[in-house]
Amino acid sequence: MSADLPEYYFRVRENGAFVFRVDTENRQRRIEMDQIAVVNIRNGEIKPHGQRQLSDQDMAEIKSWMAARAATLAARDTDDIHRAIDHLNLTAHWANSRATDEQLEDITDALLLAMHDLRSVLVRKKADRLIKARGGE
Repeated sequence: MSADLPEYYFRVRENGAFVFRVDTENRQRRIEMDQIAVVNIRNGEIKPHGQRQLSDQDMAEIKSWMAARAATLAARDTDDIHRAIDHLNLTAHWANSRATDEQLEDITDALLLAMHDLRSVLVRKKADRLIKARGGE
């Protein structure tokens, strides 16, 4: 089992991770995890844990993980939006075919305001992109 373990373990947290070095080469053949750093994905900060000095290999592994994590989070964001589109379509079908008057009364104002806000943002961002593509007229 120990031969299959990675050399580093990243305990994910809200803005990044705690970074541990995994050690299985000890007398008791137990898995030991030694915290070596704290990573913040949002600002790219890597803080060594305690008085530790991070090696070039540590830094390379951490930066590689940060890049992979950023890509994963970006993919999740896009997937969440595609799910939201599906939910909007399902909501339209529900409102058209199954919703009672009381259910519609309960959700209509909140849903219309959220959709209006979203439409305003999308239209403004689309206009900004068109202006930028034309050379900033």
